[in-house]
Amino acid sequence: MTFADARARYRRAETVDFQAVEDPHQIILVTLRELERSLRALAAAAEVGGSYPDQHLNRAFTAIYILQSSLDFEKGGEVADNLFQVYEFCRIQVAGAFSREAAPQLSVAADHIASILGAWEQIAPAGGRS
Repeated sequence: MTFADARARYRRAETVDFQAVEDPHQIILVTLRELERSLRALAAAAEVGGSYPDQHLNRAFTAIYILQSSLDFEKGGEVADNLFQVYEFCRIQVAGAFSREAAPQLSVAADHIASILGAWEQIAPAGGRS
């Protein structure tokens, strides 16, 4: 998948303004932010016993797909493998929410993404925006 495909998928998922985002680092940054936001919204809905907001389920699935498909396993090695496993954990938790399973670990998934997001913000390319 190209980053143009990622932007198009997010536009279709009715999420943040991607028109100005061209830099691959920025696309991943925004995708991680949106995933964390959606996971937190889903976790909050679970805590109050409400229904899961469909738009956050859709956004989370879309973000996870973008993040998993953007990994380069040849160049990324063990880091790419570990990131894939974290994203897969998140996908399983969101799938659990989607299928109304009891107690998906959405807060734990959001915490993992927050950690990755913090690290990603630290490695912003010179002259990049965050």
